[in-house]
Amino acid sequence: MTKKHHENDVSFIEALAKILQENDLSEVEVMRDYGENDSLNVRVSRAKEVVQMAAAAAPAMAAAPAPAPSPVVTAADTSAPARASEDPASHPGAVPSPMVGTVYLQAEPGTPAFVSIGDKVEEGQTLLIVEAMKTMNQIPAPRAGTVKRILVEDGAPVEFGAPLMIIE
Repeated sequence: MTKKHHENDVSFIEALAKILQENDLSEVEVMRDYGENDSLNVRVSRAKEVVQMAAAAAPAMAAAPAPAPSPVVTAADTSAPARASEDPASHPGAVPSPMVGTVYLQAEPGTPAFVSIGDKVEEGQTLLIVEAMKTMNQIPAPRAGTVKRILVEDGAPVEFGAPLMIIE
């Protein structure tokens, strides 16, 4: 490996680290092929404080251990103040994110949301979309019930296992 090749790889890795921080990602993995038998595999990740609440918290809240109300709760949330201190991830009706990605509450901008608070849903009905690696993944309702809380904002990043909404 030439020194120039090495310097380019270091610059590339530094750029990935910058993207990781600017977009509040927890991990980025890239494979570069330079030609026959010459490639670079890079995984850049950063440790976040592991707190059960951190999965539901916005990026700024991930480092804060205080179980304060999460800023990712939508303005349409009608929960009582006593419920604000509950951990939504431990709620029996929580719908967890099956992947890391970006949440979209409607099929495309300007169209109605798939569901709203108070809507009755059937098992398998699309609740929202999680975009991961340019693929739109419809997230179905795991059970029939009523949407009680929507815990994410449209366009917000979401981590694997983070509660998306509560269905009772």
